[in-house]
Amino acid sequence: MPVPGILKASRNMMKQHKDVTYEDFGAVGNGVHDDLPAICAAHAHANAEGLPVKTKGDAIYHLGRQALTAVIQTDTDWNTSRFTIDDREVEDPTQMLFCVCSALAPVDLGLKRLSRDQADLDLKPECDCHVWVENNGYKKYIRRGLNQHEGYVQQDSFILRRNGEIEGPIDWDYDELTQVEACPIDESVLRVSGGIFTTFANRMQREGYFYWGRGIEITRSNTEVEGLTHYVVGETNVGQPYRGFLDMKKCANLTLRNCFVSGHKMYETIGSAGKPVNMGSYDLHANHVVNLRLIDCRMHHILDRSLWGVISTNFCKNILMEDCTLSRMDTHMGVSGGYTIRGCTLGHMGLNAIGRGKLLLEGSSIYGYSLINFRGDYGSIWDGDVEVRNCQWFPGYEEKVAPLMFNVINDGMHDFGYACSMPRKIQVEGLRVDDRNHPEGYAGLLVFPDQDRGAEGPLPETRPYPYAQTQSVHLKGVVTLSGKEIRLSTNPELQKNVSFHQQA
Repeated sequence: MPVPGILKASRNMMKQHKDVTYEDFGAVGNGVHDDLPAICAAHAHANAEGLPVKTKGDAIYHLGRQALTAVIQTDTDWNTSRFTIDDREVEDPTQMLFCVCSALAPVDLGLKRLSRDQADLDLKPECDCHVWVENNGYKKYIRRGLNQHEGYVQQDSFILRRNGEIEGPIDWDYDELTQVEACPIDESVLRVSGGIFTTFANRMQREGYFYWGRGIEITRSNTEVEGLTHYVVGETNVGQPYRGFLDMKKCANLTLRNCFVSGHKMYETIGSAGKPVNMGSYDLHANHVVNLRLIDCRMHHILDRSLWGVISTNFCKNILMEDCTLSRMDTHMGVSGGYTIRGCTLGHMGLNAIGRGKLLLEGSSIYGYSLINFRGDYGSIWDGDVEVRNCQWFPGYEEKVAPLMFNVINDGMHDFGYACSMPRKIQVEGLRVDDRNHPEGYAGLLVFPDQDRGAEGPLPETRPYPYAQTQSVHLKGVVTLSGKEIRLSTNPELQKNVSFHQQA
């Protein structure tokens, strides 16, 4: 929201230079004075006049405690400026400090229904649009486990081209649409660059999850963030989690490039099942983003188990992660289309996946307990194929573990809101596994564990929500440093039904 009563600068002063500066509107930049009102005013003026914003490289802008949000609609160069965010005492912890959004108004498409994998619509909007839809008559992603919940209404997001073509596969059938949001996609790319942000972490004591904001929200399609740095300091033994310093939602064609982010300390609470759980706290968060790209993004301490995984995504389409070094990559409630991890190093929380389409892991180093963890709390579903090429895997790093190449768990006794399946076809070519630090009795690497493990009581012969098995697994050039054999699974049904081939 633009700040009321914004400071007004002289138009003569503004004409003296092309770029809008925060100092034009009263920012001091000494690290003490609350500069957020001036920052809000500067961006409001830049948006109205269509001017870029550029900051002083040696400034330290303090963003204060007020519940204000600076709206960014023009190119912004934060240079080497530093920004101080003190979350130890604020007016509204849920409000974001910046919002990168479009000036274009939503449009009414008159859309009534959709079909799974529908390729086009008999609609010709004036411009490409990011479209979000829902049918509140159905629930999906009905979570199981310590953080169990009743699921989310059926929803999708996609790009509707002006010629009627759909980009981003439709995941479900919609006999009706109870809500539709169509936002035009700006043709130009908006660039936000630079900036060194430091958050003094909150110390709020409260039971249950209470996600903080106090970061940068991005809802504008065709946006690129480059060279941004975010540090987190001052964490204590108490605090509440953060949804994401960069919180990206309901947009398309979004790129984070050469950004530095930070892991957050784990805090504990009582989950919905009445038992202790760790609270996830993120620096990167994405919901309903179509074409999300993370290029050369990195962080420190990727093997520090006291820090939560740095990223969470939900309902996204087409994710590319390239040349990144992060503590994990995760798709909580699904990714569809393409899910590509290339040239990356992923730390102690590894690579997690739920969704459908093509999953490609290439030229990467993984430190998780599994090479790929298909999240059991959402049914370990991957409706599609998996390909792994030329990777190395250090299971558990320095902990003794019996590694599982592809971790799955689903006993067929829980309704997740959709039919669940293991990946249809898996091809692994060129994988080096350092499994030397293993426990006693270790018999060798398993491609899959027993997917029925952890079942509560005897399982019936026919499961109410069957878990479809993999069709084939082909391994070529997979080397284990323990020298022990590679086995498909300890589950006899998998051993009997899955086509399993190994080549040197």
